[in-house]
Amino acid sequence: MASITINHVAARAGVSIKTVSRVLNREAHVQERTREKVLEAVAALGYRPNLAARALASSRAYLIGLYYDNPAASYVSDLQFGAMETCRQNGYHIIVEDLADGQGSQKNDLDSLLATVSLDGVILTPPVCDRLDVLDRLDQRRLPYVRIAPAAHFERGPRVHMDDRRAAYDMTGHLLSLGHRRIGFIKGHLEHSATPLRHQGYLDAMADAGIAVNPNWVQPGNFSFRSGFGAAERLLGLPERPTAVFASNDDMALAVMAVVNRLGLSAPRDVSVAGFDDAPIAQVVWPQLTTIRQPVTQMGAVAAEILIKGLPDPSRQDVLLDFKLIVRGSTGPAPGA
Repeated sequence: MASITINHVAARAGVSIKTVSRVLNREAHVQERTREKVLEAVAALGYRPNLAARALASSRAYLIGLYYDNPAASYVSDLQFGAMETCRQNGYHIIVEDLADGQGSQKNDLDSLLATVSLDGVILTPPVCDRLDVLDRLDQRRLPYVRIAPAAHFERGPRVHMDDRRAAYDMTGHLLSLGHRRIGFIKGHLEHSATPLRHQGYLDAMADAGIAVNPNWVQPGNFSFRSGFGAAERLLGLPERPTAVFASNDDMALAVMAVVNRLGLSAPRDVSVAGFDDAPIAQVVWPQLTTIRQPVTQMGAVAAEILIKGLPDPSRQDVLLDFKLIVRGSTGPAPGA
């Protein structure tokens, strides 16, 4: 069977090839009835626009890049899913690339990526979104970008984010409301913009409750399960261990629960455990994890929408999305409370 072309769609819909092209490119000033006829023909024939042909016929590549460097796989996959859905709805495709800088080759990697494929824009996730060399290279190429939760230089491109400090403050407040006073905290990746914000939210809530934070209650991590496991061992090995541990993401919180079990303790009877992200695994473990649901998928979708629909819109230069505290079985009253 011969492949279906735009000519077949035009013939079935009874319109010109140019009109079909305008409908597929979602251009304005097309009558609704005409648009419906074209889309009905597309569906009936199973037509799939050729990406290369579309690019040749316009100034767009119909490709959006998503660059990341984050050890938390669920975070990247959720961002990717949101961006992918928006791209699919608008006839775009997404290219996901790891821009890790472990060997100091990031500049060459980025130059190679940009030279290999033509993009209409790039979504930058933390910590890549805060790397000035990356922003400079993209600006030099005049390639539009949207930054997910940057930590600084807010004037450099649109940003999509949430209030990490407030979310951590609210989670710490939840633990305080259960009678916990010795609350451990595991920090995230040092270069991630959310890390100092979540740490500050924890410190602010403790200070507002009149509790002096023991320095040993705060342990380093990098958003990985392994780092969370080591931090949990240190916290739960203290002479007076915390009665609750708040980890800066769900992967590390799950590591805390693993250490709790390894030590013959129980969550939340002996140690309450809280995370951040609401990754899918948060509802698979037992007890299910109390966590902060951050709108990661929505962040990806909004970032892609900004790139596809254009950057000049001032209302889309700083998009703040809501979070939600999700209370599940991993947190409970402090022992003796």
